[in-house]
Amino acid sequence: MPNRTQLYDFHIKNGHMIEFAGFELPIWYKGIVPECKAVRNSVGIFDVSHMGRALISGEDAAGFLDYVTTNDVAALDTGRGHYSVMCNEKGGIIDDIIVCRLTEKQYLMVFNAGNREKDLDWLNRNAKRYNVEIQHVSGQISMFAVQGPNARHILQEICNENVSEIPRFGGRYVHLGDIRGFVTRTGYTGEDGFEIFTLDSPVEQPSRAVTVWNAILNHGMKFDIQPCGLGARDVLRLEAGMCLYGNDITESTTPLQARLGFVVKSAKAEFIGRDVLIKEKAEGAKEVRVGLKALDPGIPRAECGILRDTEVVGKVTSGTFSPTTNQGIAMGYVPKEYSKIGENVMIRVRDRSLRAEVTGFPFYDTSKYGWQRTGK
Repeated sequence: MPNRTQLYDFHIKNGHMIEFAGFELPIWYKGIVPECKAVRNSVGIFDVSHMGRALISGEDAAGFLDYVTTNDVAALDTGRGHYSVMCNEKGGIIDDIIVCRLTEKQYLMVFNAGNREKDLDWLNRNAKRYNVEIQHVSGQISMFAVQGPNARHILQEICNENVSEIPRFGGRYVHLGDIRGFVTRTGYTGEDGFEIFTLDSPVEQPSRAVTVWNAILNHGMKFDIQPCGLGARDVLRLEAGMCLYGNDITESTTPLQARLGFVVKSAKAEFIGRDVLIKEKAEGAKEVRVGLKALDPGIPRAECGILRDTEVVGKVTSGTFSPTTNQGIAMGYVPKEYSKIGENVMIRVRDRSLRAEVTGFPFYDTSKYGWQRTGK
């Protein structure tokens, strides 16, 4: 039987449900396109309680996380976080994650729903020589994402603390009315937004989570807030150029190939996959992830071939129609010589080929959309 989140009753009443990563979740409520537009132009709310969450605590917590992830955990101040990846010994990506420092010796890690078991096994397997405790708390803490240019205004109405003071990739303990929570400021849509962790809200006793969810919806009515499903989440993250694990990054992909080299801090003394990644950086990745915008009508999809003249040189890993740019967009992998912005390629969609152009990320105009326009 699929798992459920604290908001299952709301979803089953209002959403169109599918099974995803072992959970029953809404694919859409009002519709994928209006939900995408709500997030880009005002605000939307997502139940992301299916994501994995773990607390890593102890004297060696920072050293342990620096060993199992590529970014510089020891450099994080309390209340700050970053995006990172865990790699295997060959430099392949086990998962992409968010790490936030809660206290001097405690960290929160958020990882992908489909990788819960794999990630926890990897963490526990590599923790043996460290003085750390790993607590899997996914089922005890709900997690909502409020995303869009009006997200801050809504959250401020239900939060006792000043959320404007939370920097991007920052986090803070707060009170949502009389309910204790933790709020981070990241997001998987490209927009300014917050993740609300409702503490002590197990799936079996969801009242605190439901109260917070309903408060956000009620205070968001003046901004026409929309509950959003997995469909809009996928379109929005692709418009922002963000990777989906299992499609755009896998254990066969290195962070350098995925153009996530900014999370690889090779100056660290030791981390899993370090030697392989240093060598690849020196030699250059042979193929890299690129953005592709269709110049002809049509929608690229995962597994479509990327052609140069008549030769297949790569493969689409994610593709969709973008409501924001009003065109087909995709990302995929091509040899480095074909990765220059402005490069012309073709994408094979069923029995025809679409003209396409290599582009950077995000796909949208950052002066009109995305967190950059807020100046935060």
